[in-house]
Amino acid sequence: MSNEYTGDVTRGGTPAVRDLGGGLTLTKVSVGPMDNNAYLLRAGTEQLLIDAANDAGTLLALAGESGLRTVVTTHRHQDHWVALAEVVQATGAASLAHTDDAPEIPVVTATLSDGDTVEVGGHTLEVIHVVGHTPGSVVLAYRDPGGRAHLFTGDSLFPGGVGNTRKNKRNFESLINDVEHKLFDRFGDDTWFYPGHGKDSTLGAERSHLPEWRARGW
Repeated sequence: MSNEYTGDVTRGGTPAVRDLGGGLTLTKVSVGPMDNNAYLLRAGTEQLLIDAANDAGTLLALAGESGLRTVVTTHRHQDHWVALAEVVQATGAASLAHTDDAPEIPVVTATLSDGDTVEVGGHTLEVIHVVGHTPGSVVLAYRDPGGRAHLFTGDSLFPGGVGNTRKNKRNFESLINDVEHKLFDRFGDDTWFYPGHGKDSTLGAERSHLPEWRARGW
């Protein structure tokens, strides 16, 4: 993997590109007025987009002539699917989302459940259902050829804390428990995660703060 990748992107700026090994390439771009991150995974002629959040023209240009096989929407909040209908119409891509959020997403051709897999060019990403930010939020997990995990966390995990649960104690408890047990307990400190907004981080950089997040309640 390239050591030059930082994951720092700005709307209208240069996308960040990372070689994940084994012929899989990641491109991160910021779109829309809420600076959503969209992630394009490319392996050979197959491509998968995570969150067609906004700026359909930008996303379609990024996909280029290869088009898209699949779009995965991490959760139902509108800022993560503004461009979805246009992108799917232009590319014919399959549109996937968790069954619990799918009814509020405009174009879904098939639904996902915990433990399902999504493939791009022979590379497999596991679907991890993480409840709290929304009922049907998902994290996509990929292990590179060296064994390092990469997590696409949507709005469920950011540097500095879990996603917004709008002061709903039950939702927060669900989210912090799922993030701790399904992500931190399972994956190592070198695991890199890619959130729905802003900068990336690693689980190792955030792990020691879990008790603090629980104590503050957000």
